Amino acid sequence: MKIVTCMKLVPDPTARLLINESKSWIQETDLSFVLNEADSYALEEALALKEKHGGEVIALSVGQESTLRILRQGLATGADRAIFLSDKRFRGSDEFVTAQIIARAVDKDGGADLVLTGVQSDDLGTGTTGVMVAELLGWPHASVVISVDAAPEERRVRVRRELEGGITEEVELESPCVLTLQYGINQPRYPSLKGIMAAKKKELRKWDLEDLELGDDAVGVSGSMVEVAAVFVPERTGDVEIISGSPAEAAARLVEKLRKEAKAL
Repeated sequence: MKIVTCMKLVPDPTARLLINESKSWIQETDLSFVLNEADSYALEEALALKEKHGGEVIALSVGQESTLRILRQGLATGADRAIFLSDKRFRGSDEFVTAQIIARAVDKDGGADLVLTGVQSDDLGTGTTGVMVAELLGWPHASVVISVDAAPEERRVRVRRELEGGITEEVELESPCVLTLQYGINQPRYPSLKGIMAAKKKELRKWDLEDLELGDDAVGVSGSMVEVAAVFVPERTGDVEIISGSPAEAAARLVEKLRKEAKAL
């Protein structure tokens, strides 16, 4: 099986985030960045499928030079090679443009049996990039996947998806396909010393705008469908009141407040 797993560099969720002066994004100076958590599960699932069925795992990421760190991490963890999609003109790209970049790279690399991504990123959290990659490739997809059972010889993949209310759904897809994996689907492994040493000899390709045959107006802010008007921290707009007393007394007071103060009844 040939499996492409997408990896994204995101701000450390434990870091204190501040809005920049233009209110267009967060201040990135002196901010630590890490591999998106959901993508670590995607990488582990790709490696487990390779160990079971054979083939190769390709780690892929879109970003600037700092992104190389997580690609090397992917190689050290067990990926066979990596593709680094980097160009200063990619800056400001939204999820749609990012999906186009990834889809072009998958095509340029000769396709794949599976493309795996995390269910969402820890910074934007829209959960749309993987789905759009599938649409742009013309492949079937499944999202919020919590288990994967592949049958490469039949070119089929059976997955279990997590739905609302604790309900799960089983779906069978034809390969090639795209899967977005839920948090906790597996236990990600750590890079070993042997893996770290081996990663230095593995292939790491870098492709830019011209390599992907995309125009200047198709990437960055000009190619994006989403415009960020402003980023801000929600302000507190109300107070919380705790109603004491017995359940009957508290219920009576709550009804009175809803009727007289909130005008909701």
